[in-house]
Amino acid sequence: MENSSTTPKPIRCKAAVSRAPGEPLRIEEVVVAPPRAYEIRIKIICTSVCHTDVTFWRMKGYPGVLPQIYGHEAVGEVESVGDHVEEVVVGDVVVPSFLAQCGECGDCESEGSNMCGKLPYRPVGMPRDGTTRFTDAEGAVVHGFLGGASSFSEYTVADIAHVVKVDPAIPPEKACLLSCGVSTGVGAAWKVAKVEAGSTVAIFGLGAVGLAVAEGARLQGAGRIIGVDLNPDKFEIGKRLGITDFVNPKELGEKPVSEVILEMTSGGADYCFECIGLASLMADAFRSSRNGSGKTIILGVEMHGSPIMLDSAEILRGKCVMGSLFGGIKPKTDIPILVNRYLNKELKLDEFITHEMGFHDINKAFDLLIEGKSLRCIIWMDR
Repeated sequence: MENSSTTPKPIRCKAAVSRAPGEPLRIEEVVVAPPRAYEIRIKIICTSVCHTDVTFWRMKGYPGVLPQIYGHEAVGEVESVGDHVEEVVVGDVVVPSFLAQCGECGDCESEGSNMCGKLPYRPVGMPRDGTTRFTDAEGAVVHGFLGGASSFSEYTVADIAHVVKVDPAIPPEKACLLSCGVSTGVGAAWKVAKVEAGSTVAIFGLGAVGLAVAEGARLQGAGRIIGVDLNPDKFEIGKRLGITDFVNPKELGEKPVSEVILEMTSGGADYCFECIGLASLMADAFRSSRNGSGKTIILGVEMHGSPIMLDSAEILRGKCVMGSLFGGIKPKTDIPILVNRYLNKELKLDEFITHEMGFHDINKAFDLLIEGKSLRCIIWMDR
């Protein structure tokens, strides 16, 4: 028989709930069910807002289902564990990951993929049964998000395949960054493009992910890193993360960005990264890459659903296009490596945190990101 004093029970806590597309989140009381088999319940320490949260928050149809608790870039402590959970215990520090790593399927065992075949990407519901662990104060269903991350809640339940144990020596606000945005950018340079020392890199879009690509390219030893952005304020922080040259398309007149980069690099960049999600910019990045060996890595989902138009003749000249989801990062394998690189003073994270605030100001964090005034805003749950 189970010991009733140690069996996890439902928890009542505060959560920021979305009840209408694009409208301010509501701080409400919710009930968080105990973890089931292969699940853990996490007390969130801090979280941040990512553009993925904004995208789903604005959606008026599936996979945007309401009411829902968003948030997936976070760090917390294990509060309780379900059956068959062995890799973490109560009190461990963990970060959620929107991609699973079961460690058993062919994809997880492969060096060439970070897309778990057993528990594929699922935007809504728990990965093994599609259900939720949240209800509101009246007992009505509140949907979870991205494998159960739902970090805009004081407590959440996540599948163990979507959780990474990290060294508690790393400050929580820095660990938070590694659960999505920074890992996505650094990983794209490290794991997907495999940027070579001395090479030339061009990055289109200097938001948090684009700047993280710059940091990844710096760590890989790139000789020249060109940043392309309309916001001149991004240039100063970019210098601290390894960017050596800046191009502002608004200052070029009628001259295409690709023509400028081809001239700057005597024939094109070795690696071009598109970090915005615009088909026209993806094409510009491709045209900016070097004949014979140029790689264009696409990190942004096209925001209007438009197809990419590329000249097949350029593809025949040896250029290639690569997709990058979560920067090719295998969460349980690679995030601890990034933690160690930060603790060893190799990986820079401090520069990405532009704002910090308490949980009740979460809608302000959304505004700052949408207005382009923040890279990452850390939201502390206990403030």
